[in-house]
Amino acid sequence: MNFSRIILEWYEQNKRLLPWRRTKEPYRIWLSEIMLQQTRVAQGIPYYMKFVEAFPKVQDLAAASEEQVLKLWQGLGYYSRARNLHATAKIITEKYNGKFPDTYKELLQLKGIGDYTASAIASICFGRPEAVVDGNVYRVLARYYGIDLPINSSEGVLYFKELAKDIMDAKNIRDYNQGIMEFGALQCAPKNPDCGSCPLQKSCVAFATNSIDNLPVKIKKNKVRNRYFNYLVLVDENKQTLLQQRKGSGIWQNLYEFPLLESEKYIDQGEVAGNLKELVSLQEPSEIYLYNESKIVHKLSHQHLHTRFWIITFESNLENGIQIAELHKYPVPVLIADFIKTFKI
Repeated sequence: MNFSRIILEWYEQNKRLLPWRRTKEPYRIWLSEIMLQQTRVAQGIPYYMKFVEAFPKVQDLAAASEEQVLKLWQGLGYYSRARNLHATAKIITEKYNGKFPDTYKELLQLKGIGDYTASAIASICFGRPEAVVDGNVYRVLARYYGIDLPINSSEGVLYFKELAKDIMDAKNIRDYNQGIMEFGALQCAPKNPDCGSCPLQKSCVAFATNSIDNLPVKIKKNKVRNRYFNYLVLVDENKQTLLQQRKGSGIWQNLYEFPLLESEKYIDQGEVAGNLKELVSLQEPSEIYLYNESKIVHKLSHQHLHTRFWIITFESNLENGIQIAELHKYPVPVLIADFIKTFKI
């Protein structure tokens, strides 16, 4: 039995009942695919349900404010996905009259849609014979065929894409593409794959050569950068504080945070006080103290944020102050959201 036939039969027997599998509607498939980039399925499901409820159609998403979209996205990380999602919803609504283009080439032109997402939408929604290659597919193919080309090298990307095209089942592309991704997620998992019950075991090169744990190969890239964030939580006599919106192209673009003092290393109360006037034009504070005695290290893909929250109280009123009780309404990074949940004064 050939590779694609085995994948299709396995998928028929083992597929999970996921909410986006009940539809071929491009908007919902696109929504799920964008959310599942860098996100586990279990984590993505509640976000998918929230978005579908808040924005049942692509036009509803297009009509929302960016702040609404970012707030609903809060906690999923990689926020550029949410901004691209919003921008593409507007393009689909305005340029395409609310209907997604049905070819790989046209889909690829949309913001935030790369090779994998364009292939997934074209095949799942429109039955186009386009091969998908995501992390799960790389793993299955690298192990089954014993390929040690790095999957994040330009040569590896091209090789795996061509191989995926050669072996796909073009007539049953919708189920085949979902099947090979599901197979990688459940059967040929990254750690402790279930080789004992694997229907591909007999002809799997990695199994035969005991190299399952070594495949796929990935080139190690950037070193982790350590950064030191000191958040200044200003509190006035009316229990108001200040938030600022992050601008520029760095992390958390357009999300809100407390005024930030970034340092080269951990700093003390005196250094916070010394830098305060440069950041906020206010009278002398009545008190400055560290809120979190234990260390907080927020880990992003290439950055570790060593974070301290400094509470700074004033006896006057803050201009443009926000009630502390209202902070939960703003789209903020998870690091800030976790602090807000515990903050009491």
